[in-house]
Amino acid sequence: MDGEIGREASVNVLGEPLESCSAAPLTGFYRDGCCNTGPDDRGLHTVCAVMTDAFLAFSQKRGNDLSTPRPEFRFPGLREGDRWCLCAARWQEAFASGAAPRVVLRATHRRTLEVCRLEDLKAHAIDLS
Repeated sequence: MDGEIGREASVNVLGEPLESCSAAPLTGFYRDGCCNTGPDDRGLHTVCAVMTDAFLAFSQKRGNDLSTPRPEFRFPGLREGDRWCLCAARWQEAFASGAAPRVVLRATHRRTLEVCRLEDLKAHAIDLS
């Protein structure tokens, strides 16, 4: 655990310390700016992704409107270019459909690898040199 009760160790898919995904908009299951996870996070919100209009439309068609603000959930509504901690299964679904957004590997939690292949994530990475 990572110092906070119930949270998983903050390690990314590269085996390094997990970096922040976004403070504006403030993301993460725990709204701490990171794609941290724990037992409460049943959706495994662990993929730090850079939103695209194509992915937002894909997600909306799947019944998850990420563009409309929902203040009651501290959700600002997303736009192209925003970084957000996505559910690993949704990213994988988008990948299989050719609509996967780019990812920030250093800000993507290692538990993502339970659902997604590292090779696929690397193919969509914005932070590999």
